Amino acid sequence: MPQIDIDGSRDYVAEGFGANGVFRSEGSKVVYACFEPGQFIPVHAPDSDVVVDVRTGGGLVREGEREHRVGPGDVVAIEAGTRRGILADEGERLEALLVTAPPPTDAEHEPVRRGLRNDEFEPSLSDREVDEESAAQGTEVD
Repeated sequence: MPQIDIDGSRDYVAEGFGANGVFRSEGSKVVYACFEPGQFIPVHAPDSDVVVDVRTGGGLVREGEREHRVGPGDVVAIEAGTRRGILADEGERLEALLVTAPPPTDAEHEPVRRGLRNDEFEPSLSDREVDEESAAQGTEVD
């Protein structure tokens, strides 16, 4: 069984957030994420489940319309297709182990890249994302 070296996986970066892939298979991906105060993973909705295991620090995990205040030892599980994001509190670093299954596609991470580029925790949806979200909810978009 692979063992994850948390100390060796710790990686803070000035721009964006640090994400060190610590395990990957066809069915899952595990990342150790390190956030400086105020850093975030922008809200997005890939077709994968995610489990967020907060190791140190505090912050906010968005799950659809709900917000979860989290700290060390908290675990949040979010179903595939649900809009989600992570925001570190101001004043302290946040570290979390993120387990996604199946691994999200590169295209599903476009909202993350766009949000980081524009410094937006909750980037606006593209026309394609609005259409996909409406289809999932069974509504039409004009």
